[in-house]
Amino acid sequence: MTTISEVMTKGVQVIPPDASLQRAAQLMDELNVGALPVCDGKSLVGMITDRDITVRATAAGLEPATHSVKEVMTETTRWCTEDQTTDEVMKQMGDVQIRRLPVLNDRHEVVGIVSLGDLALRQSGHTDELLRDVSWPSEPERPDANAAAHFTG
Repeated sequence: MTTISEVMTKGVQVIPPDASLQRAAQLMDELNVGALPVCDGKSLVGMITDRDITVRATAAGLEPATHSVKEVMTETTRWCTEDQTTDEVMKQMGDVQIRRLPVLNDRHEVVGIVSLGDLALRQSGHTDELLRDVSWPSEPERPDANAAAHFTG
């Protein structure tokens, strides 16, 4: 079985919650990514995405230079561990319809990120099923919604 540590992107850049939205957007642009784990020291406290900045901040008229990441980040962040299998993580991503997960080590420090793309490129089989599950329009309409297992990790 393949573990997440074998397919994840390592050396992920994180951002502190008190950083400006402008800095988060600049960092995403520099790194060519759409999401950043938000860490207070070494502890994961949330995620911020380009969509958070656009939908939550810009739509609300927040000035990117004067408002912080913590104001629009997603606090209830799903995550996985580096020793979980790719099958477990693909199921988790499909069940909760997310495209990327921070990867934590046994000390709960961010050591990487795994995306739908990482799994599609490096994991054979079931990625078409994962893409369908992640992309399904809404939870009540999903054919397997009642069987979905929700992880707190």
